[in-house]
Amino acid sequence: MQGSANLNLMIKAARKAGRSLVKDFREVENLQVSTKGPGDFVSKADREAERLIKEELLGARPTYGWIGEETGTQAGADPTRRWIVDPLDGTTNFLHGMPHWAVSIALEHKGEIVSAVVYDPAKDEMFWAEKGSGCWLNDNRRLRVSGRRAMHEAVFATGVPFGAKSTLPAMLKDLGRLMPACAGVRRWGAASLDLAYVAAGRFDGYWERELSAWDIAAGILLVKEVGGLVEGLREGTDPLDGALIAANDALFKTMADTIRA
Repeated sequence: MQGSANLNLMIKAARKAGRSLVKDFREVENLQVSTKGPGDFVSKADREAERLIKEELLGARPTYGWIGEETGTQAGADPTRRWIVDPLDGTTNFLHGMPHWAVSIALEHKGEIVSAVVYDPAKDEMFWAEKGSGCWLNDNRRLRVSGRRAMHEAVFATGVPFGAKSTLPAMLKDLGRLMPACAGVRRWGAASLDLAYVAAGRFDGYWERELSAWDIAAGILLVKEVGGLVEGLREGTDPLDGALIAANDALFKTMADTIRA
């Protein structure tokens, strides 16, 4: 695996957190769980994973800034660089014993994501990318978006709002427009892996609302580095603001036009 010192550090941190999470996943019934809101859970495992990642990354790069799901934002002495971390994306899957969740780590430099890691410990799949160097799975498998060009052959991924989220009516309208035109829509509950799967050609596209930067920062770079397209859900908006569309280059316009109609 060839990568920068920062990327290798990110991979090391993701694997360390992943090992801790796998141990707790095997004991999921014994996890100490508290609620952050309707349908949105935080576990002892989640907090411990973020602690391990933060210790690893800031221990090696103490001047970098930090934004993490559990510990919030921390300014760094170097204002141009910061880590963007979700220690456990797919917490609800995790707590229900479903092996589809991930560790997501991105490095931002001067407002742009330059390195990304999405690690699925349950399947031991490490998706990683650096700006200008492509996107890879594990040690040596170079990824590319799917080659599908017809909507009726395409499978898309999304996230359906839960609990008190306000975007369910908009999502139902999206589904009403898109589902008749495609081969299927999947809701797997981990935004970082949805984007990684677009990068790997497993999904042809993905869209969602009401996300946080740590959910999608790494996945956005993965998709871009394989020639996929990523935009804000509304034209001209920043996808890191939390509403985005991603797809292969052949289907992006049709998919986006269908959803934005």
